[in-house]
Amino acid sequence: MIVYGKQVVRLIVSKSPHSVQSIYLAKEVDKSFFCLLKSLNKPIFKLDAKKAQALAKGGNHQGYLLDITPLEFVDFVSVKEMNFIVVLCGISDVGNLGSIVRTSYALGVDCIVICGIKSFKQEGVLRASAGAFLEMPFCVVYNPLDVANELKQAGFTLYGADMQGSKKVMSVSHKKALFLGSENQGLSKRIIDKMDCILTISMKREFDSLNVSTAGAILIDRIINGRIG
Repeated sequence: MIVYGKQVVRLIVSKSPHSVQSIYLAKEVDKSFFCLLKSLNKPIFKLDAKKAQALAKGGNHQGYLLDITPLEFVDFVSVKEMNFIVVLCGISDVGNLGSIVRTSYALGVDCIVICGIKSFKQEGVLRASAGAFLEMPFCVVYNPLDVANELKQAGFTLYGADMQGSKKVMSVSHKKALFLGSENQGLSKRIIDKMDCILTISMKREFDSLNVSTAGAILIDRIINGRIG
């Protein structure tokens, strides 16, 4: 898959060089970085602006592009042995996915389970997460109800995010999972009915809701640290 952008390319080269298949450059790079690229022993291609733009499908490549192997999924069996999971139910916006991945990685979530979408573009999430997706374990399971049932059986406490819920979260040391719903519809009633606790974020001014990635960041922190809303 093709990834692009100076920051992401440099991050992949330094942290995941084994994933690089081919290197594409549409500008001159500094000598030290070019030597690092050559040390990977992968093909390096010089592209003109038109070809680079086509390869990046119109994205802002900044002259740096890589062809890398797709990121590997974590098996759901191993997910059930982890401590804190974030389950994304029908969230399809690449920006939101990337932001949640970045926050989850920074705050110490063990794994992200992506549900309810037929496919997602790993390269877009990788870029939107500022590279955090490289090191954030993730799993893809289409049906979120299956995920809820299996996590419940594995001893997880299930938290769901919804406008109608508790404003207080007590920190728990045992296994827990936070379920976040789609940008437009939130969590379905069937998923909400599976939850042990429904969480909300109180507003100081009249407003309908927060962006799902912002709400997710707040709730992840509260679950980890037992903060009161």
